[in-house]
Amino acid sequence: MSRRPLTLGLTGSIGMGKSTVAAMFRDEGIAVFDADAAVHALQGPDGALVAPIEAAFPGTTGPGGVDRARLGARVLNDPAAMRRLEGIVHPAVGVLRQDFLAANADAPLVVLDVPLLFETGGAQLVDRVLVVSADPAVQRARVLARDGMTPEKFAAILGRQLPDAEKRARADHIIATDTTIAETRAAVRALIACLTASTSR
Repeated sequence: MSRRPLTLGLTGSIGMGKSTVAAMFRDEGIAVFDADAAVHALQGPDGALVAPIEAAFPGTTGPGGVDRARLGARVLNDPAAMRRLEGIVHPAVGVLRQDFLAANADAPLVVLDVPLLFETGGAQLVDRVLVVSADPAVQRARVLARDGMTPEKFAAILGRQLPDAEKRARADHIIATDTTIAETRAAVRALIACLTASTSR
């Protein structure tokens, strides 16, 4: 009987440290599919989604691909527009995800790094879910330190995301990032050891 990798869905609200934790998995030799990076590539210069997005949202693309700030301003507070955009983006990302899984079919463990894992139904596509979390004050400070971020934009983004408490309630595993890097890395290593041990039985 053929085995497939155990798929770990990695998610967490904005500013919770998900990218840092994803990098820690890579440091340990675990293949990580970065859904955000896939979207950037699809929307970048000569990206496959530039023309469909321009057709749906005229004036949001240019020589560099999709103008993410302009597109974000167009869809962030318009649920219908957001659904239209997701209808363009999600299928294309799904194809890249399947390519990633096929390329890593012999690995014991792979990570799917998906910011909106619960919100888009992606939790049904993975074996286990890891939520990264931090104190709300830490989260807010991290996000507002980003270039171009405002309290209003932060609130709009949070409004599209499942509350952290609900994500943690649905998670199979939780890793805190409002601690030291060494402690977070130790938690990642412990989880990898646990998950790879379960796949080798």
